[in-house]
Amino acid sequence: MKKIWLLLALLTISLTFSSFDVIRPAATVQAGPSISEIGTALKQALQQGTSKSTDKLSALNGFMGDAEVKIIFPPEAKEAEKALREIGLGKLCDNVILSLNRAAENAAKDAKPIFMAAIKKMTLTDVSNILMGPKDAATQYFRTTTSAALAAQFKPVIQASLNKVGATKYYSDAAKEYNKIPFVKHLNPDISNYATQKAIDGLFIKIAAEELNIRQNIGARPTPVMQKVFSFAEKVVH
Repeated sequence: MKKIWLLLALLTISLTFSSFDVIRPAATVQAGPSISEIGTALKQALQQGTSKSTDKLSALNGFMGDAEVKIIFPPEAKEAEKALREIGLGKLCDNVILSLNRAAENAAKDAKPIFMAAIKKMTLTDVSNILMGPKDAATQYFRTTTSAALAAQFKPVIQASLNKVGATKYYSDAAKEYNKIPFVKHLNPDISNYATQKAIDGLFIKIAAEELNIRQNIGARPTPVMQKVFSFAEKVVH
């Protein structure tokens, strides 16, 4: 019911405020945003958030130097990592981790066009749901609309990057060494699917952080239309 009311508010806000103009001096009227302004502001915010996120993660140490998104051994391989380090193969483990993160950094460069395409396809309903939705509504929208495209785009890039930086060899070597240990559950030496998903997860973590910053921090809204629309949303939601 609340969402219906909010959508109606967005559709009628311009008409409502223009009717107030008849009985109030123009200087005292605080006009709400038009539908066009709302769409523009949301697209600017999403372009800003996704651009900053992909730029950060595609930089050197974008993944490796950020504990929140750093890619480590898969959960099922933690015992293998521990065992390998205990038998003096710590350097091999370090090479695996470094190469996984370098591969993700390389792949992140190709994410921006996918996000831009999703933004262009947004409907009025999408815009309304994102503006008046939860604090991660834009991130949820991107998860729904871009995950499949990101996986399809990232998988070959990740695989090529893994090969380029040696991750495929390092992890395969680590798995082979671990699988030599008697009575252990053998590891799958293919790590490309895991690396692809972790790279995508890292992107969404950073996009969610950028989205929250824009919603909560007026200083993160560089354009007048973003300031107007998000200030309006804060008042309506609260």
